[in-house]
Amino acid sequence: METVTVLLADAHPVARRRIRSTLERDGGCVVLGEATTAAETFAETAWHRPDVLVVDPHQFGPLDVAGMIGHVARIAPGTRVLVVTSVDDDAAVRSALHAGARGYLVAADADADQVLRGVQVVANGEVIVGRSVAGRLPALFSPTGGHVPYPFPQLTAREQQVLERIAAGKSNLAIARDLALAPKTISNRVSSVLGKLGVNDRAQAIVLARDAGLGRG
Repeated sequence: METVTVLLADAHPVARRRIRSTLERDGGCVVLGEATTAAETFAETAWHRPDVLVVDPHQFGPLDVAGMIGHVARIAPGTRVLVVTSVDDDAAVRSALHAGARGYLVAADADADQVLRGVQVVANGEVIVGRSVAGRLPALFSPTGGHVPYPFPQLTAREQQVLERIAAGKSNLAIARDLALAPKTISNRVSSVLGKLGVNDRAQAIVLARDAGLGRG
């Protein structure tokens, strides 16, 4: 597996140290630098061109979040943005994701290991959102807006098919028959779905999925 390069941008040194320690302990990530202001974030991103920028843009004063993420996209098109913040209001989430952030994790729900998983998911070209955000996505985005065509955009197309069947109460064996896949493959897919949704078990996944409108047909 290729090493993922990361830049940390957060005004709080404790938060940076906590995340950095976890990323470096994993061995699959290299932290290229840290930034504590918007100006530093832009300069370090332009210089290092990291695979992933882990940032709390809400700490950088009155700067527009969408504008910040958009500027990062212009100066480092290959850098994917993972927002990790304490801000959990709908406008903030919508603004960040519309601007191109590949992930949005709420600090209260995301420990350092979950941030690590978020970095890995985002670096792989996928999208991840925290559990508190995931259940609100249908209300945050118009289904015809084209921004988030599915309530859980962090899932692959196959994982979406699996989740829809989990929400309908189907067993792994039944899902395997539906999708013409081996039961072991479905078991692996289910584990991946649970991890990306940030839930501990199948029951929690069912609740989250049904709250988002799945499994009711």
